[in-house]
Formats: sequence, structure tokens, C-alpha cells
Amino acid sequence: MAQLGAMAAPRASAAGMAPALMTVEHATKHYKTETGSVHALEDLSLEIAKGEFVCILGPSGCGKSTLLWAMSGLHDLSSGRVVLNGTPVAGPRAEIGMIFQDANLLPWRNLRDNIRFPFEIKKIDPAPYEGRIQGFLQEVGLAGFETKMPRELSGGMQQRASIVRCLSFDPDVILMDEPFGALDAFTRDEMNLLIQRLWLETGKTIVFVTHNVSEAIFLADRVVVLTPRPGRLAHVFPVDLPRPRTIEMTFEPAFIRSIIEIKRTIETGSYTES
Repeated sequence: MAQLGAMAAPRASAAGMAPALMTVEHATKHYKTETGSVHALEDLSLEIAKGEFVCILGPSGCGKSTLLWAMSGLHDLSSGRVVLNGTPVAGPRAEIGMIFQDANLLPWRNLRDNIRFPFEIKKIDPAPYEGRIQGFLQEVGLAGFETKMPRELSGGMQQRASIVRCLSFDPDVILMDEPFGALDAFTRDEMNLLIQRLWLETGKTIVFVTHNVSEAIFLADRVVVLTPRPGRLAHVFPVDLPRPRTIEMTFEPAFIRSIIEIKRTIETGSYTES
């Protein structure tokens, strides 16, 4: 069912897919802290095709979020670079949207005003986007909640709002940093089905960091596994599952074998063909 194979080249590329929209070239990152330097990433290269859904996995502290923040332009690399649409990412870009584990809704703003907040920051008139925003609110089940405050929304509803906020200004690339990690298992399944549906409908390019192997296989075209810190490319697993995918697929023997194979790679830091 899920066919997982080796890709031994040092650069992870989307072979046979659309041209690369975003590339990470020899990314290396050292953090300076009060107790010394932290070597987060080392010489990591990766290509993301237009319209691709890529999930990034690895042991705790391996640099997954560091890589994602570098791709967003919010953190600089020590060496190497990120390129989007042929232009180096040197800071936040309008073409890049980011969704965090915490929905980050402003508690003093209602849902509608929270969704409009990025337009204020970017000094963009939200009026031409109102139809798009309302369509997404309807799509994620939040129509009618526009005047509710964040404290009146469940955790799942708040994350749905953060997804609408990101999609509202139509970014080319969506970066997601463990967006469903704080949710219960049932709500997490609902959110995975939702993000799959939105991805299929919009054709957005998504890079999704998670600790959950099953979630990664369920969502991704490719699962990228990093080594323990400093994060290097351990292996890339293409996922060949029909779409749309169902939660029932996650209980099938081939899916379970894929989980075991990826977990083994995370634990050892290298891929061994079984």
C-alpha cells in the first residue's frame, strides 16, 4: 500500500514531479546560547516541488523546527540558503504562510479580526479577500462564529481559524510546525482530514513538521527523516497511497509496516532496507 524506498542522494528532490518551487541548499545552523553553541543543522539540502505535501520527521531536538523557521525567513542560517521561486529567502515573504502549534489568536480580538490581522501587518486592504475568507470559514465549519472571542472556541476551532488566517492571503507555500500536536487524538484525525481536503482543493505547497509518524504517512507525498542533532538528511520516503486518504487506511498492514520502517530510521539515524 505505502511503498517506501531509498533515495540515497544528498539532496532530497521530488523526482518526476513538478519543478522545485522551494530549495534548501546546504543549510547549516549554529545557535549561540548562554551555555554555549548548539549545532542544530548540518549541510542539509532539500527540494520541494510546487503543489507537493512534504512532512518532516526526526528525533526531538534534531532541528525540524529550525529548518522550518529558516524556510519561513524568520531565522537566518549560519551557512547555506533557502530559495523560493528563484529568489533567496532573506526575511518574511508574502508568498509564505506559517501555522504554529499554538493557534496564536489575539485574545482581545474576535475571530474575524484575528483573521484580518495579517492584512493589517502587511498593509493590505482585506476587502477584496472577504469572499475568499468567508468561503474558507464555511469550508472549515466556522461560519457563524465570526464574532466569537478565542476563549469561546475549542482548541480545534482555534486551529481551524489559524488555517483560515493563513490561507486568506493566498500564500504559495504553507509551513506548518506541529500544528495539531496539542490536540486530542479524535480532533487530530479530524484536522488531518481537513488539511488533506484543503490541500487537494487549493493545490498549495505544504511543508509539515510533526512527531507523529502515522500523521506524516497519512498526509505526505514524501516523508523526510532527519538524523539526531545536528540535523542531516537521514532518508526520504516516497508515500504511494491513493487520495483522498481515510483514517481506516492507517490500520492496514502495509501502513503499519511503513510506520515501523520510518520509526527504525528515526531511531538509528540511517535507513536500512528491510
